[in-house]
Amino acid sequence: CTVIFTRLATKDLHKPISVLFCNLAFSDLFTSFSGFWISMLFITNPDITIFGSKDMLAPYALYTMSILSTIYNLVSIGIERYLAVAASMRTRFRVARKHSIAAVLINWVLAFFLGCLPLMGWNCLSTEKNLSVLYSPFCVNYLIFIAIPNVVVAFIIPLFTYLRIIIILRKRKLRMKACGQATGTYKSAEIQVARTSIFIWLLALISYAPFFAGVIFDATNHQCPIDLYPGVYIFRNCTAMLITMNCLGNPIIYTLKAKTLGAKLKALKCLSTNRVRACTI
Repeated sequence: CTVIFTRLATKDLHKPISVLFCNLAFSDLFTSFSGFWISMLFITNPDITIFGSKDMLAPYALYTMSILSTIYNLVSIGIERYLAVAASMRTRFRVARKHSIAAVLINWVLAFFLGCLPLMGWNCLSTEKNLSVLYSPFCVNYLIFIAIPNVVVAFIIPLFTYLRIIIILRKRKLRMKACGQATGTYKSAEIQVARTSIFIWLLALISYAPFFAGVIFDATNHQCPIDLYPGVYIFRNCTAMLITMNCLGNPIIYTLKAKTLGAKLKALKCLSTNRVRACTI
């Protein structure tokens, strides 16, 4: 909420990348909200989160939609950074705000469609065949359909974009060094991009790898849910906590770490303090 408020209240931060940052914060907010909804259902009626119920379809659908939106936004940010560094130097094309808004709309439409498939009928409420143990009443084949392609998208595309950015910056640094020019700016940019990409990969690996492992276990498991209680459900809750931690880590890596946003947040705080003093006087 701090990121969203600061981005919206500061006009000079309304850039294409800021649109993606703000939308990422909205996606993380929805993920946290849906996770809180599922947690409340688990506290009030644990049986429906273990054995499945129609009441779990909507929370799980919202949870899936928000996670997919977060993944697509992270991929969009990587592509935008790559185009800003690479493509704009070779051609006159520049990523405009309308391109970022179009990417945001596409991300949400795709996430909404894939996340709402269980509400449209792709669920196992009427049959126990192919029923997910961890995320009942979702079907195992739906979880595989959602998890495997999006894991590939979440890891392969950011890997390509950030590695390409580092390679381009290194080539330009060597070219400028050969011409006898200063290369401090490119060296600093290369280090910053490399550090940020490592943080992104580690955060994504820690947050989503256990969930993916749970889906694989779900697909290969043939035991009765009663026999798996409570260990496998504790593991499921831990994966949900890690995904929520990802929602806390994204603002730190992408936005709150930025000096510009920090300065603007401080300015807004000082402005609010000055208004209170003026009203008091």
